[in-house]
Amino acid sequence: MPLRYLTAGESHGRGLVGILEGMPAGLALEAAYIDAHLARRQMGYGRGGRMKIERDKAEILSGVRHGKTLGSPIGLLVHNRDWKNWEEVMAVEAGGDESLRAVRVPRPGHADMQGVVKYGFSDVRNVLERASARETAMRVALASIARKFLEEFGIHVGSRVVSIGDVRDESEINFPVSELNTRADASPVRCLDKGAEKRMVKAIDDAGEAGDTLGGVVEVAAGGLPVGLGSYAHWDRRLEGALAQALMSLNAIKGVEVGLGFEAARRRGSEVHDEIFWSGDKTRAERKTNRSGGVDGGVTTGQPLVVRAAMKPIATLMRPVRSINLETKEEAEAHVERSDVCAVPTAGVVAESLVALVLADAFLEKYGGDSMEEIKAHHAARPHK
Repeated sequence: MPLRYLTAGESHGRGLVGILEGMPAGLALEAAYIDAHLARRQMGYGRGGRMKIERDKAEILSGVRHGKTLGSPIGLLVHNRDWKNWEEVMAVEAGGDESLRAVRVPRPGHADMQGVVKYGFSDVRNVLERASARETAMRVALASIARKFLEEFGIHVGSRVVSIGDVRDESEINFPVSELNTRADASPVRCLDKGAEKRMVKAIDDAGEAGDTLGGVVEVAAGGLPVGLGSYAHWDRRLEGALAQALMSLNAIKGVEVGLGFEAARRRGSEVHDEIFWSGDKTRAERKTNRSGGVDGGVTTGQPLVVRAAMKPIATLMRPVRSINLETKEEAEAHVERSDVCAVPTAGVVAESLVALVLADAFLEKYGGDSMEEIKAHHAARPHK
């Protein structure tokens, strides 16, 4: 069975609900592990006031008994602490005042305008409550289960910020991927170079003072992967396709690249392709470079996976751009909803979570079974390199 997940919930609703289906039985899992990654999602310089309110905790509703998964769907709940301030506005029952905190002016760059046209709304709040990146808290929670599964097989997924605005961190990951998050999380902007960190913080401060926002690029890496995840046999089983789809589903992401990515288009073939050699004992193939980012032909090569995602600036500006009022038909300044100046550090944590879900699904496809014991036996019986 493929790994599937579903989320529900609005930004200022009672909470977020998620279901993860396809996780085998016997995986040790506790809410504290999920909460640790939810806390990572909430950090990062440039975040707004919402993060001062929420302290995300996951409640496991189903699929786990006595600390181990049952093989049945896993249900999670993350409460919105801010709900107490929005109970009347976001009431589920009929009869309330629908004009409370109604939004009539869409934000350019957001789902607002398209949403009201698509569903026939007059209140943009019906769109922005679900289109909000608040939903990613549940995706991180569900992905934490996939991450825990991968770690059982020595696979680690991490991320770091490559750039914010025009400030770039030129550092390379020349250490085990298992150390990446510890190093990146030590920085308020989750980059590796201290000089770049200072420049990124200043760029965020300058944008905030101008009432503006900043985007950037995050890099996700996965180490310990076996050869053979994904497939070249069908278009929808190529791993790059699944990775790109997952990352492009993240709010504000406008571009994805694997390995050299777009840079490969500017080089000659001799400068792009990773040459193949025999290992010293000639028992396995090896590559001395990883320009492909760990994937060739839709299949993992056994090298670290390296994938990047480009995030545009957040659509809510404190000094808003021009828009229109859907009610009065007049020009107006775009709606201002409580938001961040820069959410790139957070985007890295969410991106690595989405990559973990894709990799766990591909791993289960290759080494599948109903229980951890069965999958570990399959994994031990098949070559990994």
